[in-house]
Amino acid sequence: MEGGGAGTATGTATGAATVYRVGTAPVAGRRPAPVVQALRRLPAPRLTGLGAGLFAAAAMLVIGFLDWLLLDGSPLAFGLLFLPVSALTALWVRTADLVAAPIAVPIAFAVGVVPISGGTGGFGGQAMAVVTALAVHAGWLYGGTLIAGLIASVRKARDMTRRRRRPAAPRPAPRPRPARREPPPRGRAPR
Repeated sequence: MEGGGAGTATGTATGAATVYRVGTAPVAGRRPAPVVQALRRLPAPRLTGLGAGLFAAAAMLVIGFLDWLLLDGSPLAFGLLFLPVSALTALWVRTADLVAAPIAVPIAFAVGVVPISGGTGGFGGQAMAVVTALAVHAGWLYGGTLIAGLIASVRKARDMTRRRRRPAAPRPAPRPRPARREPPPRGRAPR
């Protein structure tokens, strides 16, 4: 049995052991699922924590204004559009700043809810309307934060597993320390 494809045995007739290679060769003609292909076509920017927060806040502010203009401030549309923004924020933040995604998403929700809150009567009335809208739409807020937290946690766990499997880079040899000078004997100082 020569070859070495998936599930084939390799070795010699006089060899004491047979080595089986499992799953080394990809199956010819098999394509990934359409969902996987669509996800691979999406851009994969790596935003810093601040960039992820700015992206989420700007996206939610634009969504809030469009919701106010086109749908008269529909909380259902705003909440439904908040969920993909949360997911994209958690997917696009770089690995070193993963903790920023679940923190930035609720702040972005608060920024985006300002146009659809419907407050009147100056700053106090607007602030009261925003606090009320945050309380009433807490389900959407928790859902988006949960999505961002789960995605960030999975990404962090995958990164930690990948680092554990990767062989450690060889460390350079430590530099020799210079010889330590002996202090002069106590008592009389040399002349």
